[in-house]
Formats: sequence, C-alpha cells, structure tokens
Amino acid sequence: MPNFRIINAAYTYPRPEGSRFNDGERGAWYCAFEVETSLAEITFHKTVEYQEIDRFDDSVTYQVMLADFTGPFHDIRAVEAFEQYLDPASYIESQKLATDLLDSGSMGIIYPSVRHPSGTCLACFRPALVGNVRKGAAYRLTWAGSPTPVIETI
Repeated sequence: MPNFRIINAAYTYPRPEGSRFNDGERGAWYCAFEVETSLAEITFHKTVEYQEIDRFDDSVTYQVMLADFTGPFHDIRAVEAFEQYLDPASYIESQKLATDLLDSGSMGIIYPSVRHPSGTCLACFRPALVGNVRKGAAYRLTWAGSPTPVIETI
C-alpha cells in the first residue's frame, strides 16, 4: 500500500500528552474535510509550541495528505450532548470518550472543528480504514515575531 509508513506513523507515534481523541499510548489519523480547517488546526498547535518557548520565529512546510475513508464513524456534529468533548482548552473528557468508543469497536469520530468555525474534522481510530493516501497542496507557515503566521501555497 502506498504511503503505509505515513499511515502507520499516525498511530504509532502519538504526542506524549495525546490529542483530542487519543491518549499518549495510541494515535489516530486526524484530518479535516476542508483545507482551511486543516491549516487552522495545524496553525493553532504550532503556535502553542512557540508560545511555550516565547519565540515566534520559524518557517515550516505542511504537506497536505489526502485520504479516502470507508466505514461508519460516530458523528457528533450538532449533537448538544457531545459539546463537553469539544473543550478548546482541554482534551481530558474527549480522550475518555475516545477510549470508550475505541473499546466498543468504533471506527472513529466526526466532529466540528474547535479551531475553525464551520469546519469538520475526523479522527479515524483504525489504520485499515485510511485508504488511497496521496499528496495534495503544500503550504509554508512562517512566524516572524508574531503568533499569527503568514501562510502561503508553495
């Protein structure tokens, strides 16, 4: 399967503190339905890293990887009971939900982006469901003294 290493890396190398719908033990494939949403999510997380060191002076390249998904996913968009799992400042409750869903055999979760209003994200729990991975556009994000980067297509 082309790009299998990229797929496997998403599950094998989670951030130590985890992400919204995974803990530090097991990763997930995170993506968005819109490029603007992906860029907003990436920008937020990189900016937090730079805030931690109080230095906004870097340029990174972001390669969009497109993928196809098959299977039923839990969809919590517009479901008021799930708003507690979308706290912009904490992943504690959302990680608990993800553990419960994964333990019950869930394929993943579709949820509204916390970083991009009207954006939609997917956290896929199962590597076998990530298919046809291919390159999309590439972007350069440049922080030059400000927490707001310049984003350009390359």
